[in-house]
Amino acid sequence: MKTFFKQTTIIALAFTLVMSLGSCEATKNANNKQKGAVIGATGGAILGAIIGNNVGKGGNGELGAVIGGVVGGGAGVLIGAKMDKQAQKIEQEIPGAQVERVDDGIVVTFDENSGVYFDTAKYNINAASQATLDKLANVLKEYPDTDVLVVGHTDSVGSDEMNMTLSKNRAQSVTNYFVQTKGLSSGRFTTNWYGETAPVADNTTAEGRAKNRRVNLAIVPNEKMKNEAKKQAGE
Repeated sequence: MKTFFKQTTIIALAFTLVMSLGSCEATKNANNKQKGAVIGATGGAILGAIIGNNVGKGGNGELGAVIGGVVGGGAGVLIGAKMDKQAQKIEQEIPGAQVERVDDGIVVTFDENSGVYFDTAKYNINAASQATLDKLANVLKEYPDTDVLVVGHTDSVGSDEMNMTLSKNRAQSVTNYFVQTKGLSSGRFTTNWYGETAPVADNTTAEGRAKNRRVNLAIVPNEKMKNEAKKQAGE
């Protein structure tokens, strides 16, 4: 399994660039298949869905190296179609999960209201979470030409150091479950963690803290899928 420990400012720059490109009417009105062709070779919007409000503000991973850029042209259309089907499959199998198509990828968010959750200060995968992860593992087996980034987050209760360790342990528990229990290839997975540094909601409310206690999974096309799509598109 690959684990990265250094955040780079290029992530923030990539995200800003994609956000500006994504604001044009052509991209706003495009479906997911078309977005691959419109946005082109830039990447980074998926980072915002994973990191929340704090793109480029700390953390411990070179996420851009994992996610890469968006494939444009005809190949991007073909990849978009495949990722659309996979996202729909996840939504069908796991109704409680938050599933979002972003760039060439799929971002699946699990919090304590959506099927994967942890007891207070714990990081073991409980029985209820196992049932959800089993369903997602089956989808990943059905669509093998993807890589998966697992990212852990916490709310702001407790010390920074404790939360960073807790988010690391929770993210690694999810990755380990896929690899060690479900038999998925370790080479498909990258694990990352942000502690309390990347909230998506207000930590001063119970509802906001529940949303911040989450695990994100970014599912992205691997090099095989990209190369096959380019070949099929004649690019």
